[in-house]
Amino acid sequence: MRLFISQTSPRTAKKRQYSPMAILTILSYPDPRLHTVAKPVAVVDDRIRTLAADMIETMYESKGVGLAATQVNVHERVVVMDVSEEHNQPLVMINPELLWKSDERIKGEEGCLSVPGVFDNVERAAQVRIQALDEHGNMQTYEADGLMAVCIQHEMDHLMGKVFVEYLSLLKRTRIRGKLVKAQRELER
Repeated sequence: MRLFISQTSPRTAKKRQYSPMAILTILSYPDPRLHTVAKPVAVVDDRIRTLAADMIETMYESKGVGLAATQVNVHERVVVMDVSEEHNQPLVMINPELLWKSDERIKGEEGCLSVPGVFDNVERAAQVRIQALDEHGNMQTYEADGLMAVCIQHEMDHLMGKVFVEYLSLLKRTRIRGKLVKAQRELER
């Protein structure tokens, strides 16, 4: 995996330190709220920083590598991720915008915190370049490949109201939906 970060703000990046925050409830597919298109964040303020910190805590607690605000029923363009081996390098991406994606495609197994226990192959661009604000409101440019590129595309799909299973066949989606609805009913008993 290659990740290149270019800071376009004159301020230098501060080391990200997060104290324990709230664990948020993650929506489960086929919850219709997962199909809500997220709105841009108007101002990066303490509310957004708290949301991002809570999302990071939730992502770590849930053993994930990425989480979009849509998944926690906040419909604003905020994504957190950490694909580092040690899970100690969280990234916050606010209002991410895709600048470029490679023609080269890769196919790999994906899972999702909103689709627990389901993994399947999805084809994605092998490399991407995006711009996003960090938690301090500074514009960053990210160039990524490998797992980072896949994670960026997966989480940006959530912001557009799309869940990874929608890349699968109708038959697979129907089976997944049935399995998750049944599991939810059993939990409610």
